[in-house]
Amino acid sequence: MSGDTVAVTGWGRTAPTAARLIRPRSYEEAAAAVRDCGVRGAVPRGLGRAHGDAAQNAGGAVLDMTGLDRIHVVDASEGIVLCDAGVSLRRLTDVLLPLGWFVPVTAGTRRVTVGGAIGADLHGRNHHVSGSFSRHVLSLELLTADGEVRTVSPGTPLFEATAGGMGLTGIILTATFRLLPVETAYLTVDTERAADLDDLMARLSAGDHRYRYSAARIDLLARGAATGRGVLTRAEHAPLDALGKGTRGWRHPLSVRPRRLPSTPALVPSVPARVPSLAARVPSAPALLPGGLPGPAALLPGGLPGPAALLPGGLLGPAAVALVNELWFRTAPRARTGEIQRLSAFFHPLDGMPHRSRLHGRGGSVQYQFVIGHGREEALHRIVRRLAERRLPSFPAVLKRFGDAGPGWLSFPAPGWTLTVDIPAALPGLAAFLDELDEAVAAAGGRVCLAEDSRLRPDLLGAMYPRVADFRDLRARLDPRGVFVSDLARRLHL
Repeated sequence: MSGDTVAVTGWGRTAPTAARLIRPRSYEEAAAAVRDCGVRGAVPRGLGRAHGDAAQNAGGAVLDMTGLDRIHVVDASEGIVLCDAGVSLRRLTDVLLPLGWFVPVTAGTRRVTVGGAIGADLHGRNHHVSGSFSRHVLSLELLTADGEVRTVSPGTPLFEATAGGMGLTGIILTATFRLLPVETAYLTVDTERAADLDDLMARLSAGDHRYRYSAARIDLLARGAATGRGVLTRAEHAPLDALGKGTRGWRHPLSVRPRRLPSTPALVPSVPARVPSLAARVPSAPALLPGGLPGPAALLPGGLPGPAALLPGGLLGPAAVALVNELWFRTAPRARTGEIQRLSAFFHPLDGMPHRSRLHGRGGSVQYQFVIGHGREEALHRIVRRLAERRLPSFPAVLKRFGDAGPGWLSFPAPGWTLTVDIPAALPGLAAFLDELDEAVAAAGGRVCLAEDSRLRPDLLGAMYPRVADFRDLRARLDPRGVFVSDLARRLHL
């Protein structure tokens, strides 16, 4: 199959490369695309929400698998679905929720395919109790480099290489997995503020077992006694009797109504001509409230920064993010229990902004996520202090606790603490600073998330992922010609 040569990049837009983009519409077309992909090989791609270069293939083929998006079987009595790997979690939710079922794991966006969720071994706010996405998979069909379609089951080496394997073992065609039963499309949410990192971690450790979902937004610009302060939100699926009788929610408890926000292009200038002067990009007096807090002219619904809080090129600088963080922290409740929220508002508040990566400017953003094991909390403290001292304008930054390790040899989740920061790629000295953090994470026995990475040095990979040698050996046997390959695979010698 032929395809147009286009620039392909991750969600962070940091390392675009040119490749032939091919969109198969059938399993046969997918097999033909693999067979005819050429010497530079091919890599499958979903909806492009991985920040890094895992779904890029410079000079080769990139197979857009979203054309294979059939939902074949929904067993509403047992809570099992069989679907194509190109089906998005958004579509699945729209289909399954009215039947009383929810996807077992969801991330901060629903714009992820099932194949991407397995290939990156997706994790969410419920990892401490439910594990990663691949733990719920019963079987999958994998198109391998020899043209064979194999049925792959959990507990086998091929499954363990494919879960978290970034599409390098083959193309996932279908998956069968278990669902989560729910009574409503709502959650009961508890919120509390934590004064510093010690306070935040203590609250997470003491109470996470009581909740299915848990995460904390952390202020990485706070320093001194407030270093690591945050707002913790935890939730459970709301039973029907938690909804007020006679309310719309009680009358339509499983209706799908996603929250919508204005699109980013209407809020963040993509070219300088859209906002002619610096004065229009930084908070002016009318944009500030008493005490220097940003007012309506600087903030959008949900606490998002508007054009008045932006630096040249749309870059969110430390001052703007510090203002947003201050307002967000002060207005968060000290302690609130039992708030009813829709699933979409709790999990995916920014999905209504499909181009929100532009908030970090034309240079794109780096999402840096790492995990450090229990017993290594001092290493986490040191990294948070270094981030605060460096004044990186992360918007947002999220701290969570992971449960058991993922099933894949390259699965990112491992028991411990995970921190995610999203920062402008154009910041001076950022690459060298993140290299230092990589070394600190590896020295503490931790790892960075490969699905978000586009810059990790290959010499650190073995320390972070002890099963990488097994992964390489299986790949060498399964795909001796290197048919499946990506920019990430070349960079890290996978």
